[in-house]
Amino acid sequence: MSTLPTYRWHLAPEGLATRRQLRALGLRPGGQDVVAELHRPRRRRPPLVAHLYRIDQAKPVRPMTPGRTAALAAAMTARRICPTCRTDAGYCIPPSLGMCVPCYDAPALAEGNRRVLP
Repeated sequence: MSTLPTYRWHLAPEGLATRRQLRALGLRPGGQDVVAELHRPRRRRPPLVAHLYRIDQAKPVRPMTPGRTAALAAAMTARRICPTCRTDAGYCIPPSLGMCVPCYDAPALAEGNRRVLP
């Protein structure tokens, strides 16, 4: 059991927020410790737990640098290229398939139907 104060769903005091709520405000925890927990009850399962942080001690989100933007664009492009036929699928390849849908459905037909990237 935690020694942190716990609050039920929708009953947290003002001035505390979850990570997602901080992000929506353009903030981040900024290295501060968790000050409380929020518990959302569920039937026949343990409750969902969210950590709460103080809004007044939160720091602004770091801006995206050109290098980080380029790295993110490269990573998203890599997720679109099928490892089987080496073409841009036009969407992010599902990890459950591991290849584009045409290659998964008909491996022999996919070779002639796809446009190869330069």
